[in-house]
Amino acid sequence: MSITREDIVDFIYNEARMLDEGRFSEWIDLWLPDGIYWMPLDYKQTDADLVTSLLYEDNFMLKLRVERLNGERTFSQKPKSRCHHVIQRPFVDKFDEDAGEFQTNTAMHYVETRLDEQFLLALTATHDLKLVDGRIRIANKRVELLNSDAAFGNIQLLP
Repeated sequence: MSITREDIVDFIYNEARMLDEGRFSEWIDLWLPDGIYWMPLDYKQTDADLVTSLLYEDNFMLKLRVERLNGERTFSQKPKSRCHHVIQRPFVDKFDEDAGEFQTNTAMHYVETRLDEQFLLALTATHDLKLVDGRIRIANKRVELLNSDAAFGNIQLLP
């Protein structure tokens, strides 16, 4: 299967749309089993193992999060939080079609709202993507908040 840069860019837009529409079960299927979702605590942090992170979730933890978000007994999500990703066109920084490996860098604003509360995060998302059995899959995702060193309330959904 031949893949184009436009296919990679469309994948990033589609992922954001899935999250905005609350299609978390579909979203989790985009991930490879050994994928990591990482949100560093420090700006430009390079180590996820020896330095605290805001979020460092493997596939098991991501599935737990999705189960909680989809659950009827998640009382902290009554009413449910909603989100909106406003993304710039992703840069495709790595495009190795032969190896089936790609990397994108996407600047975005993320808005999350629930009841009277709404907050805005400015961030850059880096996706490591792999082509597996003709499908683009997320190998890793790093979400770097512009103001990662600020005090935050609970981020309920997935920037």
